[in-house]
Amino acid sequence: MATDPRALNPKASEETLISLLQLDPAPIDNASIYDKDLPPLPEEASQSSGRSIKSPSPTSATTSTLGLSGSGRGPIYYLSRIQRYSSYTFSFFAGLHIANTSIFPLVYQSVPYSEPFLLMARELYQTPLTEPLLVGLPIVAHVGSGIAIRLLRRRQNMKRYGGATPGVWPLHHSNSSSSSHKHSVKLWPPLSWISVSGYAFVGLLASHVGMNRILPLVVDGDSSNIGLQFVSHGFARHPLPPWIAYSLLLSVGVGHMVWGWAKWLNLAPPGDWKKTTIDKQLRKRRRRAWWGVQGVTVALAGLWAAGGLGIVARAGPAEGWLATVYDNIYEAVGH
Repeated sequence: MATDPRALNPKASEETLISLLQLDPAPIDNASIYDKDLPPLPEEASQSSGRSIKSPSPTSATTSTLGLSGSGRGPIYYLSRIQRYSSYTFSFFAGLHIANTSIFPLVYQSVPYSEPFLLMARELYQTPLTEPLLVGLPIVAHVGSGIAIRLLRRRQNMKRYGGATPGVWPLHHSNSSSSSHKHSVKLWPPLSWISVSGYAFVGLLASHVGMNRILPLVVDGDSSNIGLQFVSHGFARHPLPPWIAYSLLLSVGVGHMVWGWAKWLNLAPPGDWKKTTIDKQLRKRRRRAWWGVQGVTVALAGLWAAGGLGIVARAGPAEGWLATVYDNIYEAVGH
C-alpha cells in the first residue's frame, strides 16, 4: 500500500515557528491595563458573593457609585489621572521657560534684550500663589503618584504570582537555585526608559532649583536679581560644570517630556516593541513612530540648546554691583 510521503517526512511550518514567541513570565508593560484593579481570585469572589447575598450594605452601594469599588476603578485609576494631569500643568510652565531662555535669546541674539521677557513671565509662575500651583505641587504629585502606582502594581503582582497562591512562591525560590532555571518571576513592574529619565530629571531639576532659587535666598536673601545674566556669569567663571549640568538637564528633561506626551497621546510604541513585534507591517509602523518621537525630541532639545547654550552661555560675565552679587552666590558653593 502506498504511503503519503508527507506523513513520513513531516516538516514544521516556518510560519508557525515564527508566530511562536517565548517571553519571560512577567506582567505586561502597558499602563492602560492597570487602570482597573485585577479581577478577584476565585476564593475571594466566592466569599464576596456570599457576603453580598447575606447582607447588602448601603455603604458598598455608595462606594460603588463613587467609583472606589464595584465599578472596577481602583486607586491605580485615580493615581494614573493625577500623574497625567499634573504633567499638563508643568508643561505650561516648561513652555514659558523655553520661550524665555531659548526662543527670545535666539530672536534678539542678546541677553540684556531678552531679560525683560523673563521678568514678565515671572509674574505668571513665580508668585507665592502660582509657583506652588504650577511648579511645586505638579512635580510632587507627578513623582508621588508614579511611585505609588509602582508599589500598587507590585502588590498586585505579588498577589497574583506570589503570596496569594499557595506553593508558587516557595516553588519559585526552590527552583531559582537550580542551574536549569533561566527565568524568574518579576514582581516589580518593568521600569521603562520614560520612568528612568523621569527620576533622573527630578534630580537634575532639584539641583537647578537649588542653584537658581534656594541658594540666592540663603546667601543674598533675595532671588529677584537672578536671571539670564546669572547663568551667563556662571558659564564665564567656570564653563565646564555648567555645560555638563545644563546639557544633561536639557537632554534628559526634553526627552522625558516629549516621550511622556507621546505616551499620553498613544503615539509612542511599547517599550519592548523590538522584541515582541513579529508582524512586519506593525513593526514598520512602530519603527516609524519611534523615529518620529525621537526626531521631535532631538529638534526640541536642539532648539533649547541653541538659545540657552548658544546665546546665554556665551554672553560673558555680568558687570558692576550685579557681578559682585553673583560672585558671592557662586563662591558659596565653591564655583
